[in-house]
Amino acid sequence: MTTQTDITYVRGACPHDCPDTCATITEVQDGHAIRFYADKEHPITKGWLCAKVRPYLERVYDPHRLTYPVRRVGPKGSGQWERISWDAAIDEITTRWKRIIAEHSAAAILPYSYSGTLGLLQLAVCNTRLWNRMGASGLERAICGAAAEAATEATLGARWSPDPTDVLHSNLVLIWGHNPASTNPHFMPLLREAQKQGTHVIVIDPRRTLTARSANEHIQPRPATDGALALGMLHVIFSEALHDEPWLEANSVGWRELHDRALQYPPTRVAEITSLSEATIIDLARRYATTKPALLKTADGIQRHGNGGQTFRALCCLPAVVGQIGVRGGGLFYSTSGYVKWNAGAVGHATECPPIPRIVNMNRLGAALTGEVQGPPIMSLFVFCANPVTSTPNAGLIVKGMQREDLFTVVHELFMTDTAQYADIVLPATSQLEHVDLHKAYGHRYLQYNHAAIPAPGEAKSNWDVMRLLAQGMGYDEPWLQESAEDVLRGILDTTRTNNPHLQGVTLERLQAEGTVPLFFSPEQEIPFADGHFPTPSGKVELRCDALAQNGFDPLPSYTSPLEFQQHTNGYNDTLMLISGASHHFVSSSMANQPSLMAREGQPFVEINPADAAARGITHGDKVVVENTRGWCELQAMVTDDVPPGVAVAPKGPWAQHTTAQRNINWTTPDTLADLAGQSTFHSNIVQIRRAL
Repeated sequence: MTTQTDITYVRGACPHDCPDTCATITEVQDGHAIRFYADKEHPITKGWLCAKVRPYLERVYDPHRLTYPVRRVGPKGSGQWERISWDAAIDEITTRWKRIIAEHSAAAILPYSYSGTLGLLQLAVCNTRLWNRMGASGLERAICGAAAEAATEATLGARWSPDPTDVLHSNLVLIWGHNPASTNPHFMPLLREAQKQGTHVIVIDPRRTLTARSANEHIQPRPATDGALALGMLHVIFSEALHDEPWLEANSVGWRELHDRALQYPPTRVAEITSLSEATIIDLARRYATTKPALLKTADGIQRHGNGGQTFRALCCLPAVVGQIGVRGGGLFYSTSGYVKWNAGAVGHATECPPIPRIVNMNRLGAALTGEVQGPPIMSLFVFCANPVTSTPNAGLIVKGMQREDLFTVVHELFMTDTAQYADIVLPATSQLEHVDLHKAYGHRYLQYNHAAIPAPGEAKSNWDVMRLLAQGMGYDEPWLQESAEDVLRGILDTTRTNNPHLQGVTLERLQAEGTVPLFFSPEQEIPFADGHFPTPSGKVELRCDALAQNGFDPLPSYTSPLEFQQHTNGYNDTLMLISGASHHFVSSSMANQPSLMAREGQPFVEINPADAAARGITHGDKVVVENTRGWCELQAMVTDDVPPGVAVAPKGPWAQHTTAQRNINWTTPDTLADLAGQSTFHSNIVQIRRAL
């Protein structure tokens, strides 16, 4: 934080769910933010922000910001509110909670949060401390990357990825089920520089995305068949002796069993599963196995299917089989978040609290609110850093549950979201410019401190300040429920640093002074797994994972079509496989109420292939109904060959309240769970599309 004349320059960090975790600067004059822009000195941000975050001051100074607490006075969802004081709000919430605990136990209270911010204090600490002390129900936060995280850790032992600049050493990059042009934009200049140097880029994605448009090749498998494609590549690699047997013998467990499994996926079978030609499968496998270094870059969208865990296991195996792990410019680039795992005791103090009475999977929120829970019914829901009515699957069932008269719902938010509309009490929240936090990235290897730049508007309070008020109202007197923001962060950082060499030299004071601080890597640690050490039970890459077998899972990667697809095996003429990937201008539902970004994103739409559109009498621009047994929504048809026949794409994010039918695509998405880690299955979605009447 520096001052020049009458302008103060405040360093911060973008808090949103993106690998880039950009470094920002806010110019403040007379307590008002007058400019917001990227830090030119940050080695990844490099002075520019994405389309989503560039107009951030529009969000901060939006006249629709919530600035004082309100209580519902009409029917749920009616939009009828009265202003109340913070004292009255805290008193009513804690009084109701004490009554619920007395009648049903604390398990009847469910906190629901996700990635409205990724900050250590405003998310991780607020996810745990108060709720642990209370003994409330736990939340399995499996909506985003649970299966991929579990698969990566089962195979490699940790979510370690190279520095993004290492792509400049790659001769081949496979970007698989990932659209970094929209969801990891600061990787794109590096990728394009690599291409100029001769790197061959292949995008594997059913949809022709922005990233695919600039690739050297685009391969379009049928949705949810990526696991079969990976196994088919392994078949070719093993059959043609393109694998690195010495490396596998020295560094892996189960490669011979994987070899036998891959023999079950010859190109003829895989071609039938994926709708790709045999030649495409064979050529892809040969190029990947013989071009070195080869980087496989992927993200979370590919595993939001019923077979997501095994799909990601297969992807993790590919770099090992061709000996590309521990090679600069090669290996797997999924996430860097494993380099820093905050000390759980310092974050949540769980050992000083009652045991968590039960865990509710966040993907099953609607089912849980309508009775699918063991133990007492959910009698109170506290939502922060999330907008489940917009962003969680089977949204219609969530609304049904939130309309229960006996459910007491509190939402802490910046805006009156789709979820807040069904609350009993809504509390005003701070933006990133109005509170302190600490951020680690999952797309690079830097920590960033976020200073509060401006006062909060009206009576808005941060997540942590609200948790402290609620703890007081509940009568909890533990000092760790009342620490200052700085003391919380210092305590967690200091405790974690004692056992994490990557935090060597990283102190809170240094972060506050410098804003951005790199993690520490010794020379032998710069390239993930280059030292041959894998933090798995065997100390090696576990192509066969016995820990998975002990928990009832197949220890080897396999392919099974998602259940919803199996139930429509002959339905490709009548129904479509719908993918609800990321919007270019929104981060899930964040910023999806911002006027300039809504204008750029355009009307909520669904992409449909010309052949499928013609068969349904649909023309470009028509209003169409997308529907299945779970629900329906109305979207604008975008007829395009960017999607293949049998596939439709409707980006997630738009708020239901901004649509003509008051519904978005998540009224159709399934809330069934994937094969591993309770993962969401948004993309295993079979729909029908027809012209609106």
